[in-house]
Amino acid sequence: MEFEYPKNFARFYDLIYHQVRDAADADYFQNEACHSPGKVLEIGVGTGRLYMNAFNRGIDIYGIDISESMLNVLYDKLERKEHYRVSRQNILDFNFDFKFDLIIAPFRVIMHIPDKSDQLKSINNVYKHLNKNGKFIFDTFVPDLKQLINGLNDVTDFEGEYKPGKRVKRIVSTTPDLMNQVINVKFRMEWEENGRLVHDEWSTPMRYFFRYELEHLVERSKFGKYKILGDYKGNELNQDSKEFIVVCQK
Repeated sequence: MEFEYPKNFARFYDLIYHQVRDAADADYFQNEACHSPGKVLEIGVGTGRLYMNAFNRGIDIYGIDISESMLNVLYDKLERKEHYRVSRQNILDFNFDFKFDLIIAPFRVIMHIPDKSDQLKSINNVYKHLNKNGKFIFDTFVPDLKQLINGLNDVTDFEGEYKPGKRVKRIVSTTPDLMNQVINVKFRMEWEENGRLVHDEWSTPMRYFFRYELEHLVERSKFGKYKILGDYKGNELNQDSKEFIVVCQK
């Protein structure tokens, strides 16, 4: 499983997602980490959008990611003596010589694993690294059927200043692959630099899930207990749910 953010995307990641994502999930995962009795692991830690808040609160948190460019941004936020907490590892085969009371894979990590055998392998690897009664939480979005069929065409989902007087814009297009249950996402970044407009593009497939597919996946794993919530406030699934938050317990 390869998933490498281009350097320019990692550069602007915090600017974009602190604005467009924090209000949705930051408080939920922060609360879960704060109530964990022991060590916490964040899979897909990226630039530390969620990680740094937990770390600064004194939580015994570790992080892994497979994107070197994202991790380099996070390393710059941490004192060198704390770099051991963050490592470049894959959810499929990451390894620690100790266990955790909470492992989280927030913001669509599982959706970047297209192969069903790799999905199961990943979840079982998480299970192996949990203490008894430990929790694993991951999320996916509830598929919007109209968008799956029609896709998106050059939608600007962020525009703002990254430095005084200098702006950056992100444009998103999606192409559905219904047979393989994949959304092919193309991002285009445009920003002002050295007096000219520059750009960079990046594409990635995202594997979407439906409710009962998620239930079957977890039930095939080593986890014996789980529940699926419909939002980051802890509400049950309903007709208006936009999220699947899967909470598994060892």
